[in-house]
Amino acid sequence: MVQRLEGRVAVVTGGASGIGLATVRRFASEGAKVVVADLDPATGKAAADEVGGLFVQVDVTDEEQVKALFQTTVDTYGKLDIAFNNAGISPPDDDSILTTGIEAWDRVQKVNLTSVYLCCKYAIPHMQANGKGSIINTASFVATMGAATSQISYTASKGGVLAMSRELGVQFAREGIRVNALSPGPVNTPLLQELFAKDPERAARRLVHVPLGRFAEPEEIAAAVAFLASDDSSFMTASNFLVDGGIAGAYVTPL
Repeated sequence: MVQRLEGRVAVVTGGASGIGLATVRRFASEGAKVVVADLDPATGKAAADEVGGLFVQVDVTDEEQVKALFQTTVDTYGKLDIAFNNAGISPPDDDSILTTGIEAWDRVQKVNLTSVYLCCKYAIPHMQANGKGSIINTASFVATMGAATSQISYTASKGGVLAMSRELGVQFAREGIRVNALSPGPVNTPLLQELFAKDPERAARRLVHVPLGRFAEPEEIAAAVAFLASDDSSFMTASNFLVDGGIAGAYVTPL
């Protein structure tokens, strides 16, 4: 593996599973020191131990815990180069606007959008001190496309992540801090498997819209994150990086 991230320090929220875990492994394989931030102490510590990194248990909706996460990172490794703000949820009670209650709405907004706000808020000052940095915020292809199979709060939260990433990318560009949104299509993670295993027709309805004819693997998304974290994307900021198997570009898909 090319060592594009040699000597760099990265924080990955939601790093114990799915895209987060795949990215922890990819970052480490490219030479980064990785801080795994997650709510689950067992799987989080296992992920950190696997790559010789540091585990920090954190509720990403708690401002003081998020602030402490980035301070602990700098106290341990001396700096912060990369923040992959990836933690998120997609609960079953987030559905059509006609049936989704305010409690479900608020919970999803807090985990998916407010947490990214907090992570950016407390990562950026450390990057300013370092004179550079790369922030990658997990949005989604649904931030730019509409779906009749709505998850209304999830979709709205990811639209917020996309807009906020664009704003921050512009604001801090001349300080050497790049901020990009990553917009995956459907990814073969435990979260998706649990959602679609209960309803294969729901999975099939989505899969027909993917030109490549399959869902992404977490490792494919992690490769995109590593690109955005590295100097290979040095002229990219305030961008929406779609990794969606062609969904956003499709009108009629192959048979």
